[in-house]
Amino acid sequence: DFNFDLEIRLGAGAFVCGEETALINSIEGKRGMPRPRPPFPAHKGIWDKPTLLNNVETYANIPQIILNGADWFAGIGTEKSRGTKVFALGGKINNTGLLEIPMGTTLREVIYEVGGGIPNGKAFKAVQTGGPSGGCIPAAHLDTPIDYDNLIELGSMMGSGGMIVMDEDNCMVDIARFFLDFTVDESCGKCTPCREGTKRMLEILEKIADGKGQPADLDKLESLAKTIKSASLCGLGQTAPNPVLSTLHYFRHEYEAHVNDKKCPAGVCQALLQYLVIPELCKKCGICANKCPVNCIDGVKGKEVYVIRQEDCIKCGACMEACPFKAIKKG
Repeated sequence: DFNFDLEIRLGAGAFVCGEETALINSIEGKRGMPRPRPPFPAHKGIWDKPTLLNNVETYANIPQIILNGADWFAGIGTEKSRGTKVFALGGKINNTGLLEIPMGTTLREVIYEVGGGIPNGKAFKAVQTGGPSGGCIPAAHLDTPIDYDNLIELGSMMGSGGMIVMDEDNCMVDIARFFLDFTVDESCGKCTPCREGTKRMLEILEKIADGKGQPADLDKLESLAKTIKSASLCGLGQTAPNPVLSTLHYFRHEYEAHVNDKKCPAGVCQALLQYLVIPELCKKCGICANKCPVNCIDGVKGKEVYVIRQEDCIKCGACMEACPFKAIKKG
């Protein structure tokens, strides 16, 4: 005769409420901010009563375990990570969407067998797992079995089950900046390491992407990231540096190119771009000059190879898109 009631509460979409004590505050009608532990929610949670907090995905496994038995569930996955995991596969991948896989499936199987590989014949570069505060895993680790321990060892995490695939056209400095910008906005502001530290990290990344970075900025960025990771109050601050630390570890050469050579190898960071006419391919037709919104392309139609005045170029790319002879490149 056991029965119980379910009550659904709609939150405001705050990312920090993925942390259990922030979620408790939100359910109680308070501002969604974490608190130090102990006391742990299992002893003193919602309205000071013992509380069990888990993801909906975790609870969804319970009926199947009751119906099929614990041995059935334990027979799926790996020794330390049992069962299956739902991932949201997106980014530079042919088959996007939700997928459920047994723990222990390799990243390669997910990306190339389930996901169908990278569109347009592009090369795989990295996959970011665990949501906005997960790390970026390079091609060298594609054969890693997916479980909680392996992802943490690679500088990422399981997290919410996000899986964003990147190809050769992605800039890893820009990727780190994109995800850090999100966590800066979502920080609740309660603890100083997260509130202030993530902002300083974002400023350094923006400085590097704008071509104003110095070699010392890379060491400063890494040191700041490790401090924030160890000193923040909750999981948001503790994981926010992951995209930066993982890209610094696996793609440091891209950071160094931005800092030392003032170039973005992927041609993404706009401040470091140059559009250049390839003389041997230029047909002297003037199409690029006609499409330029700021009239910064010089040449005489039919007589001269066209030249782009870099000091006036706004780097919009209209010339490269317009040229039918592929005579303009990003450099």
